Amino acid sequence: MHSQIKKIIILILFFVPFIIIGQTSIKGNITTLAGIPNFGLETNLGKKTTFQVDIMASFWTVNGIPYKFGVLIPEFRYYPRESGNGFFVGAHIGGGTFKLQKWNQKGNYEEGYTILFGATLGYQFLINDRLNLELFLGGGSQQANYKGYSLETGERTDGATNYNKSGEFLPYRGGIMLVYKLNSKKK
Repeated sequence: MHSQIKKIIILILFFVPFIIIGQTSIKGNITTLAGIPNFGLETNLGKKTTFQVDIMASFWTVNGIPYKFGVLIPEFRYYPRESGNGFFVGAHIGGGTFKLQKWNQKGNYEEGYTILFGATLGYQFLINDRLNLELFLGGGSQQANYKGYSLETGERTDGATNYNKSGEFLPYRGGIMLVYKLNSKKK
């Protein structure tokens, strides 16, 4: 799991040179305070468009039960008013890894990877020339490949030969981000 997180961090560092070019904001979700870090970078592409990449992770094991995941989501956003101000809609394709117990799988856990593609709706409230508050909710198709294991024995429990597969449409991101503009534009 940790090597996969390192790969995600390297991917984010790949995007940094492209992000620093325009007006750029760094973001932190209040879920970070609950022990689930979620940080993002958003940069302007035009007057009404931006590119954002965010990462969210959980490193928890509670009473021997894993609740671990890492998700990276690059997203194109459109603001009808102006970038970084007011309502926005975004389209994304992302991915992640997980090792966790689902609510209905007591005694077992699943480990694998997922591909996410969908949309985000949100609103950025201007606080001042450097700070915004962003509310957002996103979801779409989640396609996972995983293996199921017993918590007690570590043996496979899903009956699949290689990977088990599942796909759903569901909400998988949301929250409140505190947005700090690195190079704000004065009005």
